[in-house]
Amino acid sequence: MCGIVGYIGAQQATPIILEGLKKLEYRGYDSAGICTLQAGQAAIRRSEGKLVNLENRLQAEPLHGTIGIGHTRWATHGRPSETNAHPHKGGPFIVVHNGIIENYLALKEMLIGKGHTFKSETDTEVISHLLEENYKSARDFEQTVRLTLQELRGAYAVCILCEQQPDILIAAKLGSPMVVGLGAAEYFVASDIPAILSHTREMVFMEDGEMVVFRDNTAQFSTVAGAALEKQPRHIDWSPLMAEKGGYKHFMLKEIFEQPRAIRDTITGRLLDAEGDVHLETLKLADTDLRAVERITIIACGTSWHAALVGKFLIEEHCRIPVEVDIASEFRYRNPIVNDKTLMVLISQSGETADTLAALREGKSRGAKNVAICNVVDSSIARESDGVIYTHAGPEIGVASTKAFITQLVALYLFTVRLGRAIGTLDRDKGLAMNQALLQLPALIDETLLLNPQLEQLARTYMNATDFLYLGRGINYPIALEGALKLKEISYIHAEGYPAGEMKHGPIALIDEKLPVVVLVPHNDTYEKVASNMEEVIARGGRVIAVCTAGDTEVPKKAEATLEIPSCSDDLVPVVLAIPLQLLAYHVAVMKGTDVDQPRNLAKSVTVE
Repeated sequence: MCGIVGYIGAQQATPIILEGLKKLEYRGYDSAGICTLQAGQAAIRRSEGKLVNLENRLQAEPLHGTIGIGHTRWATHGRPSETNAHPHKGGPFIVVHNGIIENYLALKEMLIGKGHTFKSETDTEVISHLLEENYKSARDFEQTVRLTLQELRGAYAVCILCEQQPDILIAAKLGSPMVVGLGAAEYFVASDIPAILSHTREMVFMEDGEMVVFRDNTAQFSTVAGAALEKQPRHIDWSPLMAEKGGYKHFMLKEIFEQPRAIRDTITGRLLDAEGDVHLETLKLADTDLRAVERITIIACGTSWHAALVGKFLIEEHCRIPVEVDIASEFRYRNPIVNDKTLMVLISQSGETADTLAALREGKSRGAKNVAICNVVDSSIARESDGVIYTHAGPEIGVASTKAFITQLVALYLFTVRLGRAIGTLDRDKGLAMNQALLQLPALIDETLLLNPQLEQLARTYMNATDFLYLGRGINYPIALEGALKLKEISYIHAEGYPAGEMKHGPIALIDEKLPVVVLVPHNDTYEKVASNMEEVIARGGRVIAVCTAGDTEVPKKAEATLEIPSCSDDLVPVVLAIPLQLLAYHVAVMKGTDVDQPRNLAKSVTVE
């Protein structure tokens, strides 16, 4: 996820901003840039790649000035490049931006019609040109910013400079984080605490719809609409490492709690209410292409393979096209049957997974159409695919995938709606209902995260078990596989996931009074079947940890421990179920003293076969 740093005061801005950007490197980025105002003129330096490239450029072409803004970019609109790097300039205005502007295309068309020329592929450049356009009538920096922000739809955290008023820095937020640091006659602004912690520990946390104007050694807070605000600073006593983790003990826990935000970012700008459809801007497959598909093969590894299994249920249920799910490392070694009527869906968080990339190339050689689901813009798999659906999880530091997995599930759901509408298996009303259900999902995840204290206690109870069994059925059995994988990855406890109906075909022999069995039993059309499987476990002395729907009166009477999740659409239950299983694995691992963020023998991205 992008990083922002801004400074106004008496010191040279560039060293402070560059230091701040380095403290945000853990967030991930593909390019960076800085702008300062020198004698009322903007000077901008930008570089693709790591910050060392920007540092080298600054040594050759120094920036001076006591007011400036900087940015590290995680690409969402437009490939990683110097041209697409921030800051962006329109007329006298210079902008850095985190977030996604949903209506940027409409605004861009309007601005082009008024004579504006765009240099980048980003949604952010629209903001700078819209500021320039509005300044023609407002003739005031602050008022221009207010008018412009009210025209934007989507999410943003912005820092803005203006050459016409070079002693003012303005920042605002809606849906993306922003914190203000208060110094002695100087001010700092950043997207996260670590960037400015070495300069001040007095912080003001901005809320959505708020704006701050720095001028004349003051910080004036207000709503975007103009109502004055009184904001109280908070003293931060975190260590620098704690600050990087947002106060969480581990990156994994931070990333688990970031999942509502990650879902919102992945669906923002994509749901078309009027049509009951989904807009996937980089899918690049027309309706005619999708109607020609007779068979779908989803290919992935590890956690992404579990997401693929959920995708099979979604697509077959709503689109009535047969779906096969392949493990990428096996695909090209079995002489696969694919042709020009086959659509391959490749899922990879990094977009660099060697086996998945090899599978993509094998399928292309046989004439198959293909689309990638990945989290990294312009990655190898994204570049080589016919089309791509980007997730917007942001960088994931913990090796065990959490928010990347959740956003893959959401991407598959979005693709299901788009495919169903294109081929006619979903009508407008059904598509609209599915979109409305998806809009409720972040709030449901927020509610599910409230189980965290209960899961910490459960972990204490079961941490010394040597084996776990996870059971689910239907669309939820892949989540049993994922729950078992998470526990294995980070706690090193042996765990297996199974479709609940398969328990009698082998795993039942393992059940005794020492074996914890996690049973996923939400209230859906397989409820009675899974409840019966749970009874079979109990009858053999197994220790049942049941995950059921809130309000269930029967399951809590029988299970040794019960976790209740909020009710939601059957299609989205897998997303909600995944949350308590992530937290259970996390807390067990912490109590066993393992390296949660970097478990032994594992790599974040497997780029060799």
